[in-house]
Amino acid sequence: MDIKTVKLIYFSPTRTTKTILEGIAQGMGTDNVEHIDLTLPDRTIENINFSGNDFVIFGMPVYGGRIPAMAADLLEKFKGDSALAAVVVVYGNRAYGDALLELKNIAVEFGFKPVAAGAFIGEHSFSNKEFPIGAGRPDKDDISETEAFGKSILDKMQKSNNVDDMAQIDVPGNFPYKDGVTPSKAAASTDNDACTMCETCATVCPTGAITYEDEVITDNDKCILCSACVKVCPTEARGLKVPPLLEKIKLLSENCKEPKKPELFI
Repeated sequence: MDIKTVKLIYFSPTRTTKTILEGIAQGMGTDNVEHIDLTLPDRTIENINFSGNDFVIFGMPVYGGRIPAMAADLLEKFKGDSALAAVVVVYGNRAYGDALLELKNIAVEFGFKPVAAGAFIGEHSFSNKEFPIGAGRPDKDDISETEAFGKSILDKMQKSNNVDDMAQIDVPGNFPYKDGVTPSKAAASTDNDACTMCETCATVCPTGAITYEDEVITDNDKCILCSACVKVCPTEARGLKVPPLLEKIKLLSENCKEPKKPELFI
């Protein structure tokens, strides 16, 4: 079975999920790769129908053991018509909970046939210099794993002559899903003394939570704590500084030191 086009559909505020999917596509050895980036609020996504010649790789970060609700809502724009797919989640060296099952079920609901799945590790969005959590992931070994996974998907495709002969992949998780991130008023904040008002943080915010007047203003109700603004700030003026959140970051750093390995299902 030949795949004409690999299409990457992802939500990736800190670009780790995007990097993982690009590695998988590289391993599949196709030159025809298309990106559908769901991350930024100025995205204009029309309804898209996929054909049997497309192979779609869905990629989502894990927030509290689930995929981000706002990103899940965007996936209803895509209709699979039994197009083959892989579902991939990226988590911060803690646990991926029900996220992989959730993403698989969403793909099936919208007409895709997931025949491969993976849970990869990326640097936790809360990771910082003082309290690292999965720092530097995906690393060189992780990228090698993504490419090998892509090669395994390609091998599976080439050994099959009929889409109907290919079974959906089974993945771990609970249904009904466990609760994900508990809503809170916590948000990234700005050290005004260090801020140069370069506006870089606003350009990467997936919810449009950051605006400018005489200083940087963050809408706490919109912030999803993805840390995209924190990671890109050239003067390190942005940070997660709410006391309960700082305590959680410290605990995660202490309890998630052992590097986890990708889990693959094919």
